[in-house]
Amino acid sequence: MQQTYRELLRQRGELEPNLSHLAQTVDTYLSPDTPLWIVQQQGPVGCLWLGRAVDQVYGLRTACIFLVYISPEHRHQGLATALLHTGEAWAMAHGYRQISLQVYTDNWNAQGLYQALGYQTQSLWMTKPLKR
Repeated sequence: MQQTYRELLRQRGELEPNLSHLAQTVDTYLSPDTPLWIVQQQGPVGCLWLGRAVDQVYGLRTACIFLVYISPEHRHQGLATALLHTGEAWAMAHGYRQISLQVYTDNWNAQGLYQALGYQTQSLWMTKPLKR
């Protein structure tokens, strides 16, 4: 997770914040009910982490993609697509009727991949920094 955010912030030209809180996120949410797949080629090169959620409009149980990451030198080889297909198959086998994810608006490569695989924008998550 830290590598994902480091890359994103570098692309935006932002300074890297302290990302130590991400370990707490993993400790809180990683469980036997939230599968994690890791791609290895002489060490880890990518992963997919799924969680569970409830669709707020229809109340359906939904699988939620917490994280998809492929290291830069292994991208454009179909690894993310294979991981996403694996996650979708797992979700269907476990009775989920929907899978969702959140993607940053400036992450064009990821958006293109998700759209090519049939993901559609359902809502926009908006934020506003509050200044004191």
